[in-house]
Amino acid sequence: MMLEVDKINVFYGAIHALTDISFNVEEGEIVALIGANGAGKSTSLKTLSGLLHPTTGSIRFLEEDISTKAAEEIVRKGIIHVPEGRKIFAPLTVMENLEMGAFLQNDKDQIACDIRSAFERFPRLKERQNQLGGTLSGGEQQMLAIARGLMSHPKLMLLDEPSMGLAPVLVEQIFEIIQEINKQGTSILLVEQNAKMALSIANRAYVLETGSVVLEGAAKDVMENSSVIQAYLGG
Repeated sequence: MMLEVDKINVFYGAIHALTDISFNVEEGEIVALIGANGAGKSTSLKTLSGLLHPTTGSIRFLEEDISTKAAEEIVRKGIIHVPEGRKIFAPLTVMENLEMGAFLQNDKDQIACDIRSAFERFPRLKERQNQLGGTLSGGEQQMLAIARGLMSHPKLMLLDEPSMGLAPVLVEQIFEIIQEINKQGTSILLVEQNAKMALSIANRAYVLETGSVVLEGAAKDVMENSSVIQAYLGG
């Protein structure tokens, strides 16, 4: 098992944000976390990436307990978080954003090779390489956030709302890119409001409600579940 989350409890101050949540990701999988706003999806990803820590329960990555590790250590282990709202470095150029993503790499040739790969995957970023991140469109910023994350060769990528605020044609493109990244060997944990889209590319899915897992299973079974259809797939 690549990632095992076992009965974690997470608090924001006095708010009990996650209650006894358990889920896992096998190597090579795309796993979707779906649920309404405030269900605990983003909190789950922040806890995995070390921005928050569980008060009880455990998180194991490649057999190692990472529940109390700092965010930087977790990046070094091979988990990359592409946060909601993209969080690119707006005052830096596209190229500088990519270089920031490679901060763990010391091999200049490897970094140059990785930047070439990013530009092959995202030709739009190549055209905009000297532009400031903050001047890019929403879709371009999302591409940059994903490309920056890939610069550290992650084993597991945590994607938080990659389609948020994007036009439908761009949503399709971003989801094709996610599938391609997965085919090349990166496991994906995907948080996404667009449940239909997420379930269409995922292997398995977990449905979160008010900080708890209420349903789990193969993505196609979750997609056919009547309560999921009613709540998340437009009835």
